[in-house]
Amino acid sequence: MNEFTIKEPKRLSRDAALFLDFDGTLVELAATPGAIRVPAELPGLLSLLARRLGGRVAIVSGRSIEDLDRHLGPSRLAVSGSHGLELRLADGTYIPVETPEWLGPARLQIADFASSAGLLVEEKPSSLALHYRNAPEREGEVMALLAAIAEPRRLVVQRGKMVAELRPPGADKGDALRRLMAEPQFASARPLFVGDDLTDEDGFAAAASMGGGGILVGQARQTAARWRLDDVRAVIGWLEASVAEPDRG
Repeated sequence: MNEFTIKEPKRLSRDAALFLDFDGTLVELAATPGAIRVPAELPGLLSLLARRLGGRVAIVSGRSIEDLDRHLGPSRLAVSGSHGLELRLADGTYIPVETPEWLGPARLQIADFASSAGLLVEEKPSSLALHYRNAPEREGEVMALLAAIAEPRRLVVQRGKMVAELRPPGADKGDALRRLMAEPQFASARPLFVGDDLTDEDGFAAAASMGGGGILVGQARQTAARWRLDDVRAVIGWLEASVAEPDRG
């Protein structure tokens, strides 16, 4: 792990495979997941990037694939949702996830707490996220509740920016990257993973292990990433510059 002030990454090279987080990377964070604003030009920019890179562009997000589709519309991009628990290939092939038995009882318990505390529950196919951005003082209670549910069921509590998610073990954003890199169109490319949150660290590490690297969005911190961009605006500017004039190296 490195804490660094390394300069911005070079423009995308023609041999790159690009893996992009969504919230805090392509769109600004909002008070609730449904309150984000997706720039009208973003879907077109992503499509152009995919054409330039031979289809080697994927969205890798904590949101469900269904939710991403609502915000980005139909596309021919590979998409991983729910922190690696869902995967849809660029040709539309969907690798489904099973609904775990613990999800129903946990949903009721978390919903009761959330309603009394004024928090937001985000339901996904095989996990539950509890957002406390509007009540940061409840963080300790949130973590205690999820830990109590997780421990007897051998689940994982994954932390993000003002959100904690209850999920099964065994899949993360690094797993999603490795799975996609096994696809013919991604094979032999140099993976670059762009993200802002702690949940993106698995993606940074996986990209580095395969000859590429991570690009941290936001302030410098301890990270497995090699490069950094200041914010969402800087990410969009970097992508637009790469489309206009890709690096040939």
